[in-house]
Amino acid sequence: MTEDHGEAGPPEHPHPYTGNAERPEEVVSAMELGSTSDRHPPDVLSSAGAGLTTLRGSVLRALGYIVGALAGAAGAALLFRHLGVVDTGQYVTAMALVSFVAASSDLGLTAVGVSEMANRSVSARAAVARDLLGLRIVLTAVGSVIVVAIALAGYTTLLAEGVALGCFGLLLQAVQDNFTLPFVVSLRFGIVALLDMTRQLLILICTATLVLLGAHLLPFLGMTVPVGIILVLVTGSFVKGTRTLTPTFNWTRWRTLFASVLPYSVAVAAYALYFRVSVLLVSAFSSPEQLGFFSASFRIIEFLTIMPSILVGSALPILARSARDDQERFAYAVSRVFEVAMIVGCWVALSIAALAPLAISILGGSSYNPASRVLAIQGIALAATFVDYVWGFALLSMQKYHWILLLNFGALLVNVALVAPLASVYGAMGAALGTAVAEVLLAIAGAAVIRRQGVALTSTGRTVACVGISTMLAIAPVFLTGIEPIARFALITIVFGIALLGTRAIPIEVIELIPLSRLRSSMRRFARRVP
Repeated sequence: MTEDHGEAGPPEHPHPYTGNAERPEEVVSAMELGSTSDRHPPDVLSSAGAGLTTLRGSVLRALGYIVGALAGAAGAALLFRHLGVVDTGQYVTAMALVSFVAASSDLGLTAVGVSEMANRSVSARAAVARDLLGLRIVLTAVGSVIVVAIALAGYTTLLAEGVALGCFGLLLQAVQDNFTLPFVVSLRFGIVALLDMTRQLLILICTATLVLLGAHLLPFLGMTVPVGIILVLVTGSFVKGTRTLTPTFNWTRWRTLFASVLPYSVAVAAYALYFRVSVLLVSAFSSPEQLGFFSASFRIIEFLTIMPSILVGSALPILARSARDDQERFAYAVSRVFEVAMIVGCWVALSIAALAPLAISILGGSSYNPASRVLAIQGIALAATFVDYVWGFALLSMQKYHWILLLNFGALLVNVALVAPLASVYGAMGAALGTAVAEVLLAIAGAAVIRRQGVALTSTGRTVACVGISTMLAIAPVFLTGIEPIARFALITIVFGIALLGTRAIPIEVIELIPLSRLRSSMRRFARRVP
């Protein structure tokens, strides 16, 4: 169990990124922050309504992500059809190099930053944000130089120029993401969702404009630059007056940060490799045809894996604050987030099973039909991922980075041990099954570690039983023949919802999200209340 410094006082040797109490020299002056304390809004993380606000925010962010993703898909369709096969290949190659910079310049630092800011006073959070901004700028710049050099050495000058433009757009996005941190910590998720959705809509507009103008490859690679400039200016105008927008470059504090969160950063890297290692194992131990089936389902799962990070990540500020100040509230928050994550995860898995044939036919056509069964099995892995994020963010809130590292590396090793032999015998289906088993084992191990830390989870056993029963009842329509995928999805959703209500598995906090007052009142008697 973590030490509760909220009552016992600061640790003997605290530092800016792991100590819970603020030392005088760490508190940024009002002049440096560009504001006075009375200009900051009240801290909502300790309020009674923080949980419901977070739940609403999770829904808003998820809906914003879906709208943005649809816009992104439309933009991708326009872009790929316009560029043709050859230029599309170069575009994907360039963006893959840029995505490497994106991954290597974060490595969980944003999540750590949110956790640290949640444990600071409103007036002192800007110091952490400015340190993170400076660090992200440096890491992004270094990574950009490396990948541009790789592009120059291994590809054409045109592609290297495109990579440079893409990296500059990534730098602008990193700055804009840093500016949104105060909104996340203060639970103002509507603004975050709106900004994320605006980014995708602006990219769609730029893509359509370039297509109409008959542009070639380079402008498409550079369109993130004007989009990034617009969003930096807009987001900066939102937060201006509450914090200084300039970064700080302090190697001493950066070194302290790296020393404390290095295990977490390595753990994030290990988890990022998780599904991608499965692709490599299928390519090594199975046929090209099986690799194609697995890759098609992987592209869909890769898109959906953002959902658990949005749903659970929205609760990170509350988890971080309660882990420091109130262990009972922390246990309650983890338990309720787990319940919601498990319900949503099982519903997503059922939905994938119902809609898999339709999704695969849209993505690749009839030649990819066998991939629908692969996708249905990978839906189980995605359901477990929702739960994995709960345990991961709970351990992050307690600053138990080494446990996150052990869990993620253990899951990676189990995944390799299972997928390699199963893929060699059963192809894509075996690889999907191995990945699903590894994810489920990770979820079980994470629950065991949380309990080992002394977190008194409430009613999680009952939730597992009730949601499990509801899932088994709702899975029957998956096997019905002669019914369209959309109708099957609707039937599964109805059965699953009725079963959840019948077993009283839905927390009262979820019922309170229903906008219609009469319906909300009538549904309350089916909700489960926890003292």
